[in-house]
Amino acid sequence: MVKRADVSTKKLISLAPDNWVKWVTQIPDIKVGEILDSEFQWISRESDVLIRVESQQYGEFLVLNELQLRPSSQMARRMRAYAALAEEKYNLPTYPVLINILKINDEQIPDRFASNIAGLQARQDYRVINLWEVDVNIVFNQPLPSLLPFVPILQGGENESTIREALQILRADEQLDQLETVLAFFATFVLESTLVQEIMRWDMAVLRESPWYQEIEQRGIRIGEERGRRENFLANIATILEVRFGSEGLELMPQIAQISDLERLQEILRSIVVANTIEELRDVL
Repeated sequence: MVKRADVSTKKLISLAPDNWVKWVTQIPDIKVGEILDSEFQWISRESDVLIRVESQQYGEFLVLNELQLRPSSQMARRMRAYAALAEEKYNLPTYPVLINILKINDEQIPDRFASNIAGLQARQDYRVINLWEVDVNIVFNQPLPSLLPFVPILQGGENESTIREALQILRADEQLDQLETVLAFFATFVLESTLVQEIMRWDMAVLRESPWYQEIEQRGIRIGEERGRRENFLANIATILEVRFGSEGLELMPQIAQISDLERLQEILRSIVVANTIEELRDVL
């Protein structure tokens, strides 16, 4: 029986926090002090971790880690706000890092916020790490257990043997075996579900317990409920279609766009997430 996954960003980073901060900052002598409370009164978010660290060269400062399932045009402004609030709360300089998990398109992802109003300028730089550009070997060599669940979507991690190696490591450590469902979820982006079933040796229905599955599914549902607009469902469906099936998936949008029933759109969203092939999705439609 696969355990229900606890794959919050805090859980992932806490597996090897020193190795994590060395990786995201590229500062070799950095040491973790503690993982801090990152809740702020004025804003709320689900996927960030704030770590107090120390380096001989830079002294004591904060590393703010923001993990996003997919790139968002709003993140530059948010990273500015998160960094400023962290510095205000803890009175320490902040090194912000944005980690994007899934690639949407080839558009350049900004690594700074900048504004200029009547000659008054504001700027916030932050480091951007796109997981699809990260060499999979770094996970095994450093090691970086926090990235093991993402092996299938890392550069060079899409082959069966590498995924099996990641699974073996997860299952050998009681701290890591809960991440198996996340590895399986991302494996479905690069392998057929039947092969993933064979590798994992369990029913793929367990993927529905994965917070990443729920994030993709609930994103469309949440936007639709909050705004009550069919257009938001369609935009979300288009995003997931492109992630799963590329331009061929987007060719289905004219047919989907004719659907007005929100419940039917929810069903289609779920089908896109679990479909193995574009042909399966066509059958659903």
